[in-house]
Amino acid sequence: MMHELILAAGDSAHHGSHFLAGVYNPGQGSEPPGAGKLKTILRWVAWIVLALCVAGILIVAGRMAVSHQRGQGGEHATSLAYVLGACILVGAASGIVGLLV
Repeated sequence: MMHELILAAGDSAHHGSHFLAGVYNPGQGSEPPGAGKLKTILRWVAWIVLALCVAGILIVAGRMAVSHQRGQGGEHATSLAYVLGACILVGAASGIVGLLV
């Protein structure tokens, strides 16, 4: 039973690859002049965003430590969820773009 499911999944992936083979991918060409500078800027942006994510977690943790007695746990949990969501997006950014290209 499991072997049949694996074969069926492989067969559908095979047919899907024929469909996707005709889609043009502009990322396979040569880099334009100045692409190295763009890569440097993207690395800086990624570094800054990662630093902001770390700072966001530290800020939420500090706010939680200071105001834990006022019953604001839900507010802090929401803030932490937003920051962790941003961390996930930063970590998955290149994978998401890779799927779209």
